[in-house]
Amino acid sequence: MAISKERLYTIIFEADTAEGKCFDVALIIVILLSIIFVILESIDPVRAGFQIGLKIAEWVVTTLFTVEYLLRIWVLRRPWKYVKSFFGIIDLLAILPSYLGLIFINGQSLLVIRALRLLRVFRIMKLTRYSTASLTLMRAIKASFEKILVFLFCVLTIVIIFGTMMYLIEGEKNGFTNIPTSIYWAILTMTTVGYGDISPGTPLGQFLASVIMILGYGIIAVPTGIVTAQMIQKSVPGNTQVYPNCMFDKHDDDAHYCKKCGVKLD
Repeated sequence: MAISKERLYTIIFEADTAEGKCFDVALIIVILLSIIFVILESIDPVRAGFQIGLKIAEWVVTTLFTVEYLLRIWVLRRPWKYVKSFFGIIDLLAILPSYLGLIFINGQSLLVIRALRLLRVFRIMKLTRYSTASLTLMRAIKASFEKILVFLFCVLTIVIIFGTMMYLIEGEKNGFTNIPTSIYWAILTMTTVGYGDISPGTPLGQFLASVIMILGYGIIAVPTGIVTAQMIQKSVPGNTQVYPNCMFDKHDDDAHYCKKCGVKLD
């Protein structure tokens, strides 16, 4: 029995129905299996012993994702909007490497094929659309982007100033051979990584390093606070309504009309 375009849209894009939930669960299982295949393929003994099986499994997964991608485009009234969206790009990246690997077939392209195959790990990002928590985090980060950008600019300014100061204080004899190297040290120290390849040898330099370390502990908490505050302010609707014309998906649970285009919701 043929499935109508409207019903297929509901199954693929909505999770409020039993069929939609089954579709999402099945897709999640396929995504997880595909990531396992990618990981196993990177292990030499596994790749040597199960090369044919892994290749078959990879093309089965690629075919399923290709059908899913084409169906998503077919059921939408404005498919180009989906193609250019975040999830549309992720869905394309999930299938593109396998097909591009068929084009680069000569020996000189083996490294390119390997890089393309590694891009399949982007399939894990397809899981984000099925988690309300991940959508909450993504929207909070997007809303906090300008604040985080200003914060990163401030951090960049601090490490440049402190790095330059350390270059003047310590000099080449203690490993601070130039300002870029000193900035690299400042970043490592501020992020509390501390590889130990460069370290100050003068009392003034050690004091400055202590100041940077203390600042680092405070700076690490700033982005977390910004995003957390935004997550508290923003709430994600409990429904999964996505209007096929405008692809808007932030409807309130009690909404009867689309906020973006004003069309009545089903």
